[in-house]
Amino acid sequence: MSSDFEGYEQDFAVLTAEITSKIARVPRLPPDEKKQMVANVEKQLEEAKELLEQMDLEVREIPPQSRGMYSNRMRSYKQEMGKLETDFKRSRIAYSDEVRNELLGDDGNSSENQLIKLREERAHLLDNTERLERSSRRLEAGYQIAVET
Repeated sequence: MSSDFEGYEQDFAVLTAEITSKIARVPRLPPDEKKQMVANVEKQLEEAKELLEQMDLEVREIPPQSRGMYSNRMRSYKQEMGKLETDFKRSRIAYSDEVRNELLGDDGNSSENQLIKLREERAHLLDNTERLERSSRRLEAGYQIAVET
């Protein structure tokens, strides 16, 4: 059973990496490609949710003495999924702001827009730092489990 779970984990890791990459590219794409990318990311987010559901089912079938470790992993993956959805919403908001500015003829050179962009970049950097810290803690926990075994 745990081998199925680990397979799902690997699929989830690959899928979330692809989603993260695509989310980062959305604001820099031409408008027609943005629409395709947004639709693609939405599809992949649904796929990731389905993987999480499968993983959750696998955890339920694991014996109770081993279930705690897998439950912790699931919590972490669910948090990561929530973070991806939040990042995606932010990129879509940035995308819609760009479209609005294009339609209104705003060239984006005003100091207010620059301040907003700086705040968004800072928030993005802080989010990435949090993600790195979470990943580091997860790796350390995995290392501790490996050492204990």
